[in-house]
Amino acid sequence: MFADRVLSGMRPTGSLHLGHYHGVLKNWVKLQQQYECLFFVADWHALTTHYDTPEIIEQNVWDMVIDWLAAGVDPSQAILFIQSKVPAHAELYLLLSMMTPLGWLERVPTYKDQQEKLSEKDLSTYGFLGYPLLQSADILIYRANRVPVGEDQAPHLEFTREISRRFNHIYGKELGFEEKAELAIKKLGSKKSKLYAELRNLYQEQGDEHALEEARSLLNEQQNLSLGDRERLFGYLEGGGKMILTEPETLLTDASRMPGLDGQKMSKSYNNTISLREDPESIRKKVRTMPTDPARVRRSDPGDPAKCPVWQFHLVYSDDNTREWVQRGCKNAEIGCLDCKSPIIDKILAEQAPMYERIMKYEEDPTLVRNIIADGCEKANKLAEETMRDIREAMGLSYS
Repeated sequence: MFADRVLSGMRPTGSLHLGHYHGVLKNWVKLQQQYECLFFVADWHALTTHYDTPEIIEQNVWDMVIDWLAAGVDPSQAILFIQSKVPAHAELYLLLSMMTPLGWLERVPTYKDQQEKLSEKDLSTYGFLGYPLLQSADILIYRANRVPVGEDQAPHLEFTREISRRFNHIYGKELGFEEKAELAIKKLGSKKSKLYAELRNLYQEQGDEHALEEARSLLNEQQNLSLGDRERLFGYLEGGGKMILTEPETLLTDASRMPGLDGQKMSKSYNNTISLREDPESIRKKVRTMPTDPARVRRSDPGDPAKCPVWQFHLVYSDDNTREWVQRGCKNAEIGCLDCKSPIIDKILAEQAPMYERIMKYEEDPTLVRNIIADGCEKANKLAEETMRDIREAMGLSYS
């Protein structure tokens, strides 16, 4: 196994809005302080559904990266890169496609869902069918063992785990595997060798998951093992072969509660968004003109916050005292709708103030953003190439 490494990506959709911030970016900012993180622009993924409008992609990429930096994603803590600038993603995608059963791709739940949602587009393409496998390649190429996803994306990660297991099963059976694994056990020293053997037996004979975790921890602590021996012992532990690819674990993220200005989900397609770097006066105007409870025709009419889109914003931004003030004031007509909206405006502007501050230097000098991405692509390429060397060797393609 490898150090805790997180991978996550976003399609380049241009400037981001508060839904993206509360749904993804706040979590990225937290994760970069806990793990080794790689965050990437999924530009090839954008082509799976927008192959006929490539002209929008490049500008969207840079707008989105600037928003990441504004939100607090820190290039000194995380690697930021563009998918298509790391060609190994495509190589691994191709190689994995050789052993991926067609039925596995067809049963991914979002395949038919997306075809129905985007019915105006012709998505009966190989690229669209294969995009879950491209996602798998994105993860496996870095041996990322933690992937933040919402519940709707969990099937994609399980698909990746299946691909990893299948690859290790087919290509991890190197010649003399068991003999090499037994020699590697001896390198642990007599005490740890004995413990490893006991834990392995407990797992393989009784399915003891605790023993499996304990044995994995034991191996992770060993500094004197080569990478090859470590992989063999992880594979031997579970009764398989050499573990070439890492099975990623799900880091389930909370679903964003960020509503749009009209109460629907915040989305550009609904024209109900507040952008991350929106002008403060524009934000004030948008919130002040938000629809409210239809029952409140006049200032003196009582209302019900549950029927008002503004209340959904209070659930995101306000503390208990403010919410209680809203509930009482609205139901008893003690406050007007503009009074109710005022704390929301203040909270959004306070949230965005550090974003405006962070972004000034990047807007003044766009080469800074290009340099961050160039540096990230170089680091990502190096990590990807380490994995690809093992994969080519396992598949008989190293020709050394």
